[in-house]
Amino acid sequence: MPYKRILVRATNWLGDAVMSLPALRALRERFPEAEIAILAKPWVADLYHREPFCDRMIPYTSTTAGEKWSAGRALAREKFDCAILLQNAFEAAAIAYLAGIPERIGYARDGRSWLLTRAIAVPRKGEIPRHERFYYLELLHRAGLLDTLPENDRIRLEGASAARAAGLARFHELGMTGAVVGMSPGAAYGTAKRWLPERFAEAATSVAGELGASVAIFGSKDERELCHAIAAAISVPVHNFAGETTLAEYIDLAAACRVYLTNDSGGMHVASALGVPTVAIFGATDDISTGPTGPLARVVREPVECSPCLKRECPIDHRCMTRVSADRVAKVALDLLK
Repeated sequence: MPYKRILVRATNWLGDAVMSLPALRALRERFPEAEIAILAKPWVADLYHREPFCDRMIPYTSTTAGEKWSAGRALAREKFDCAILLQNAFEAAAIAYLAGIPERIGYARDGRSWLLTRAIAVPRKGEIPRHERFYYLELLHRAGLLDTLPENDRIRLEGASAARAAGLARFHELGMTGAVVGMSPGAAYGTAKRWLPERFAEAATSVAGELGASVAIFGSKDERELCHAIAAAISVPVHNFAGETTLAEYIDLAAACRVYLTNDSGGMHVASALGVPTVAIFGATDDISTGPTGPLARVVREPVECSPCLKRECPIDHRCMTRVSADRVAKVALDLLK
């Protein structure tokens, strides 16, 4: 069916939103003339604003039952002919149902199948490649919107060059005129995903020293103290941006970094999708499923018997992270730049 107005309910987490980019690009290729509007939480909305598959952003801020009802009724006035739910929650299907969108496509999860016109069976283990980008592509494939998965399924942000130009201009305003080593030492899911702060400081100092660079540290406002402690331990010029940037500003600055050191985090996914050489330290989580992709991404992990455990907090000695040295991460980063 040649849909003319498509509503996409975006995922709520930044990393998931980045991993869904190939599906959104494939959707645009399948429906080049359609208007594609993306309904997204404010904290992920800026990811899409330079992307050619996005014609319009609709912010989703509803929290109470009344607000959600109102949001659904407001969407009804838009006369969308198809809703594609990348988010798995019951609520996403309920909003599309309230909006009266005639075609509602999503995975059969969270007890919501009766609200969908096409409830798609969730892929079983081994049916599709393990990386999460295929989970979103397969939704379109099983719904009949893609005949085959696209040959180019790379995760990339098309607006990277514009972002880099804006980021370089901002760095220059701040007096950061040379190369910049970017860093995301936090991780929203839990401390099990975090490499040791002092080793981030040591690795960044080593890499920046070799490059004649300064260091930019990024994180949320809740990570400000962590980032401040790391900044204090770095012996080259450093700026702590934690809690100071919107997502749009962060994307620009990350794009302008020469190399990026990071835990498994939303920042990792963004930096990699921007084509920035990215070194990601993995421990508790599975890099095969959620790691960075592309020729400029490298994963550093220590093979220990209990990893990946997918726990928020390590119940023992955090050996998956404590056995990764700063020298090892710095060497991977510098080798990546050769």
